[in-house]
Amino acid sequence: MLRIKEAIVVEGRYDKNTLAQLVDTVILETRGFAIFRDKEQLELLRRIAKARGLLILTDSDSAGFLIRNHLKGAIPMEQVKHAYIPDIFGKEHRKRQPGSEGKIGVEGMSPQVLEAALRRGGATFLDQDQNALKQTQSPITKTDLYLLGLSGGEGSAQARRGLLAALKLPEHLSPNALLPVLNALYTREDFFALAHGLETLRP
Repeated sequence: MLRIKEAIVVEGRYDKNTLAQLVDTVILETRGFAIFRDKEQLELLRRIAKARGLLILTDSDSAGFLIRNHLKGAIPMEQVKHAYIPDIFGKEHRKRQPGSEGKIGVEGMSPQVLEAALRRGGATFLDQDQNALKQTQSPITKTDLYLLGLSGGEGSAQARRGLLAALKLPEHLSPNALLPVLNALYTREDFFALAHGLETLRP
């Protein structure tokens, strides 16, 4: 498993599933063209880009480049890196027919091709950077969310909604989706200090 500092943004859940088998980092979706109208998701991408950098990995077809260019114009240039997959023609296994341009997307790429694309894109591999590696220790866990009353208990859904509102995060984030976002934006110590200071989490 490759540990990468930057968060990675892909188009959809199949891309995310493929990439999650290769890299250990925050992976976020644009949900295709939904990013053009989803202001909450775009703001989240901006915040994570500012906190740890963002690496854009979209398909190599025209739709992928439209999404990439939209993000390029919406996020400061110095906070974004770009990884490109090669033009490989064919279809993904789950599909009956190839896409309109006949190119295989991120979900159909081999681990070797994806790793090469990430390296060419300038991804920061944490195992090769001891200072960056130290910064990733002691992550926020699901147990932490439980202990703070944000998951798995009576009233946890309401408390979680209050936290999301206070932190200005998308209201639809589940506990599983919330964890990588919190770890991208906060250290464990900073998050606990912040959470204990919120009225919504006080008994």
